[in-house]
Amino acid sequence: MIKNNKLEGELQWFDVRDWGIEGKGWIDTRHYYERLPRRAEKLLPDLWQMSRHSTGFSCEFETDAPEIHARWVLLMEQLDEPNMNRATFSGLDLYAREKGTWRWAGAAVNHKSPRASDCLVTDMKPLKRRFRLYLPLRNPVVRLEIGAPRGAKFTPIPPRTMKPLVYYGSSIVHGAYASRPGVVHPSILGRWLNLPVINLGFSGLAKMHEPMAHLLAELKPAVFVLDPLPNMDDELVKERADKFLRILCQAHSDTPVVMVEDFPLTHAWIRPAHLQTHRAKWKTFSRIYRKLKDDGHSSLHYVEGLHSIGDDSVGTVDGVHPNDIGYERLAKNLLPTLQRILLA
Repeated sequence: MIKNNKLEGELQWFDVRDWGIEGKGWIDTRHYYERLPRRAEKLLPDLWQMSRHSTGFSCEFETDAPEIHARWVLLMEQLDEPNMNRATFSGLDLYAREKGTWRWAGAAVNHKSPRASDCLVTDMKPLKRRFRLYLPLRNPVVRLEIGAPRGAKFTPIPPRTMKPLVYYGSSIVHGAYASRPGVVHPSILGRWLNLPVINLGFSGLAKMHEPMAHLLAELKPAVFVLDPLPNMDDELVKERADKFLRILCQAHSDTPVVMVEDFPLTHAWIRPAHLQTHRAKWKTFSRIYRKLKDDGHSSLHYVEGLHSIGDDSVGTVDGVHPNDIGYERLAKNLLPTLQRILLA
């Protein structure tokens, strides 16, 4: 939170729904700031509540305002949890475009209730800039408005119409232990690749359920990234991965699908049995990949996980969930494959 003396009457307010958020895969959601269509409540009841999270959503605008404010209403009284701080769980994260690069500009981090108001950044030179605001990763958003001083120019930028990157995965994709909403690797990749991102991270529940494969098949992305192994053991991979991938590949024969191995626990070097558990999953996952390739699914790609978060054991908080260093490393590990696919 940035201290300022601006009164709300001195600000002009803009409701984000008037121009739209980026990162929605379906328009037939029960409420606007939700990720899955309303029919998913019956198809995937276990993860339905998490589908209401605004994970990965963002909005863009241009303004020459010297400061930017926000006020937003959240569904839950709970504002944080052990593996997500308040800024990530319930806060907002602001980036600005500078010489072709997105740079962090400010965040809402100290709100104390689900009905919040905050100044995101102040003391800027009054120059026209493009901004991107990331929504909370957990707490469902009910309403979001952006404020700028009266007299400042403000231009909403509608969501881009280009094909997005669709990223399906676990709590790691959902953003556990990230310091802010914009730090998770799908969002980092979106900035680096200049692509919209649909984040379908579901903590503990990315288990390749068949209905999820059919839902993903409804989308029309530039590329799918499938990263569910942190939530699956070897037996579950054997049971579900082949069918899940065939559903998706048959619906999208020309759309690249990237299968991503999980990284080993960052303290697995001293706990070798855990590394063997990972190796068993990887062996099964890669065997399924090769079989599908042999069967003619040429759009499949594969990214190994052994070194994806580094070998120095500093990339996670608890051995499993990345810190900000780890999230950037995961993005860097995927970037060459995605660049090669998208430039092909």
